[in-house]
Amino acid sequence: MENKEQSTDDQEALKGKVINAIKDVYDPEIPVDVYELGLIYEITVYPVNNVYILMTLTSPNCPAAESIPSEVKESVGNIEGVNNVEVELTFDPPYSQDMMSEVAKLELGFL
Repeated sequence: MENKEQSTDDQEALKGKVINAIKDVYDPEIPVDVYELGLIYEITVYPVNNVYILMTLTSPNCPAAESIPSEVKESVGNIEGVNNVEVELTFDPPYSQDMMSEVAKLELGFL
């Protein structure tokens, strides 16, 4: 039992590091990181420190469509101990400003 609990704790700790790494990635047109913008739909840490991230962009025509997911992958991949990072892009559900955190809304003057 202890090993399972320990690995869950380790996965949660790594997930926190993943979130911090994602917060280093910004949409070039918006002065808010992609995590606070609500572009990250899912973060899963699998055993052996493989990380899966499901994310979207502010629009399918986003000029940074190529660079943002690869920046997320690179930033997370730089975390010590991370084995593999898979970033999947989706537009379902479509992004809306409601997905932004309060931090992002304040930063952009929506609150």
